[in-house]
Amino acid sequence: MELTFASYNIHKAVGIDRRRDPDRIIAILNEIGADVVALQEADRRFGRRETVLPLAAIDTYTPYRAIPLQMKPDSIGWHGNALLVRREIEVIEAAAVPLPTLEPRGAVRADLRLDGHRLRVVGMHLDLSGLRRRQQVRSILSHVAACDGASPTVLMGDFNEWARHGGCFHEFLDGWHLLAPGRSFPSRRPVAQLDRIVASHDWKLVGTGVHHSALAAKGSDHLPVWARLSLPKN
Repeated sequence: MELTFASYNIHKAVGIDRRRDPDRIIAILNEIGADVVALQEADRRFGRRETVLPLAAIDTYTPYRAIPLQMKPDSIGWHGNALLVRREIEVIEAAAVPLPTLEPRGAVRADLRLDGHRLRVVGMHLDLSGLRRRQQVRSILSHVAACDGASPTVLMGDFNEWARHGGCFHEFLDGWHLLAPGRSFPSRRPVAQLDRIVASHDWKLVGTGVHHSALAAKGSDHLPVWARLSLPKN
């Protein structure tokens, strides 16, 4: 079984032209064509924390559904982190992942089932502080380890880590594949690999990349990143 996982910081749907354009983000998600998508900055930061991507638009114009977290009535995420999955993928359970933080950061986790396989995915947006990022990665790994049953796992999001191999990536020991799809920030002329995907040893890498279409170059200050992964037959 092969699946494509994607991570996209949509910057509250505000593009580099300073226009908030949810329809443009919807179009970019359809361009990517992933099976599971982790979004960052998917909700407004203040007030009722409303989603910037209307649920009706997701349901009508994409093959996805937003995984419900039931944290805020008008939100699709937790501190802006949301997960979208294709409708044929069963959602077993989902939860927010508490993180040590000075900023409004967070992570979300979902257990999924497809074709008899149980999968686990975490979307995250980590802190600007290097020390805090390392603490947050440790918290996420502890949360995953405490979940019922071992499952093939994919962690993805905006790590806010400018180091290519050090920093918070030191927290990933044996058993994790640290993927670097490419430079994704800033979207107009990307120089940094802030957006990353980390896969457990269960997965075999098929390919990775940065989605750099004309729309994506304008839709947010980040470009989407993706990884195609396969589960070998037992």
